[in-house]
Amino acid sequence: MKYIFLSFLFLFILNCSLNKVSNSHGSRFIDTKYDKILLNKSNKNDLRKLIGPPSSISKFTGNWFYIERKKTNQSIFKLGEKKISQNHIIIIEFNNMGIVSKKDLLKIEDMNDIKISKETTTKKYGQDNALYDIFSSLRDKINAPSRR
Repeated sequence: MKYIFLSFLFLFILNCSLNKVSNSHGSRFIDTKYDKILLNKSNKNDLRKLIGPPSSISKFTGNWFYIERKKTNQSIFKLGEKKISQNHIIIIEFNNMGIVSKKDLLKIEDMNDIKISKETTTKKYGQDNALYDIFSSLRDKINAPSRR
């Protein structure tokens, strides 16, 4: 029994890596490419050559969005739970000629932590009266599959 446990422990430690595993999503290294975008000089074709196609295009304003997100494993004890280590978003606005008029870089520090309420609301009316019981039994009989 001791040898089985030691061999299992050996295989478990053997599969562990010192390098953290990270998953990337979106365009890569957009924070370094952000500085190469020139206001009132770069156009849509320049951006496609520099960064590639946008991650998203706004239907209302025509703004382009480039997104880069990197998730990294936290530790062995967290059992594969991942944490967002990088989150960069570039928002680019164009003028009517297709030239960059405004650019913004949002980082992980700009994200808002949304607090969700744990409270539940209750109904003001009750369902424990006789009329409700009659109608619910009729509804169950109507919705029941027919018998042959």
